[in-house]
Amino acid sequence: MNSTRTTTAGLMALDVAAAIAVFNLVSDFRGLGSFDRLLLVPLAAPIGAIMFSIYLIEGYRARTDMLSLDYTSQHSIALVGAMLFMLLLTFVVIPAGYELQSSRIVIGMSFLTLIPVTLSYRRLFYLKNLAAKGERRLVFVGDPASCSLFAEECQKMGAAQKVIYSTASDDPDRSENVQGGAPLRPFGEVLAEMQAGRLEVEAIVLRESARDLSPAISQRLVELYFTGVPTYTLELFHQVFWRKIPLYRLNQTWLFQEGFQIAREPVFERLKRASDIALSLVGLVLASPFIAIAALCVWLEDRGPVFFIQRRVGKNHAPFPLLKLRTMRPGGGDLYTRPGDTRITRVGQFLRSSRLDELPQLWNVLRGEMSLIGPRAEWDRLVENYEREIPCYYFRHLVKPGITGWAQVNYPYGENMEDTVRKLEYDLYYIRHFSFVLDASIVLKTIHIMLFGKGR
Repeated sequence: MNSTRTTTAGLMALDVAAAIAVFNLVSDFRGLGSFDRLLLVPLAAPIGAIMFSIYLIEGYRARTDMLSLDYTSQHSIALVGAMLFMLLLTFVVIPAGYELQSSRIVIGMSFLTLIPVTLSYRRLFYLKNLAAKGERRLVFVGDPASCSLFAEECQKMGAAQKVIYSTASDDPDRSENVQGGAPLRPFGEVLAEMQAGRLEVEAIVLRESARDLSPAISQRLVELYFTGVPTYTLELFHQVFWRKIPLYRLNQTWLFQEGFQIAREPVFERLKRASDIALSLVGLVLASPFIAIAALCVWLEDRGPVFFIQRRVGKNHAPFPLLKLRTMRPGGGDLYTRPGDTRITRVGQFLRSSRLDELPQLWNVLRGEMSLIGPRAEWDRLVENYEREIPCYYFRHLVKPGITGWAQVNYPYGENMEDTVRKLEYDLYYIRHFSFVLDASIVLKTIHIMLFGKGR
């Protein structure tokens, strides 16, 4: 926990220092600054924009993979977005006299220079943390069955960190292994190694309830917690580390737990609706030329219908006709779209990969049937199957479906029941933890997906 806070504080301090240094150097290079006077106060706004945009893409989170190409592109998009915001703020909103109004080039060059600069030391921090984390383990406490399930989940999530599996029993069957061959160990033995300093631990994950742990073990856990060793219930671990809600926790009273600002505070829903109306209107105006060109291309390829209209399920289970540009040949077939599906046209393949086929849904947003951000609007035929097979699937209809959403940017297109279950975990996380900051984060991740053609 302390290393996480150190990383966050260090990155924030470096971002402030880098912004001050780069803006002053670029100003001096352009002949607009003075080497004997440091530009500071006017940089408060750009520094705030930089830090907020990086925060949205989890650029201050120690667990973010800052070596990946995905993060590199998201970081670049975030800073370009911050640059556009600052240009708008500087030359449209702020009255004359603001020092940075002397040159648009200074603002643009500074932000573009900061992209590789801020990425470089993030990579160094991540490599340092990765080296340290290599010595640290996750400790999972549960019965043999839950240990195996956790091992399977770690494999599905692509978690690279090593896990020690333990049970509350003082004398487990040591011949029994969890999935992957990892041995089961008594939790008391693991705790003794931790307290003796022979075992570095990233976090402890508890599947067992408090009554399954002896009073002595519980007390030692409390002592470790106050020395800085994070301890999570399995549900909380899913939310903090993997940003989703495990379905095993769902029951009829789940909705009445903490969170759910949308359900508890109507003001959130009204603000979201107001922003949906404004942004969908602007979006339709800006997108209309692209929709017209794409529609013409769709028609020219096979002279078929331009738009695809399908009955989808919205908020409170209300059905509505969803509007998209047609990307497949008319006719029946598989309920899911598969990789290499022969029904997809050549134009349709491009529209899907670029997400341009989604643009007509702005009309559904304007009509109030959808939101810009929310769970995916599912076909009513599929919803019937899902509600029979997946407990509490109907919780995702607490909010309006969206053109993009937390599940869409974190998990690929679903093509079977298992994929639907996995995406539902992300949808429920969004419903429970909705905020405008989370929405802004989804927007940045969606732009990344559109630019790099990851739609299907």
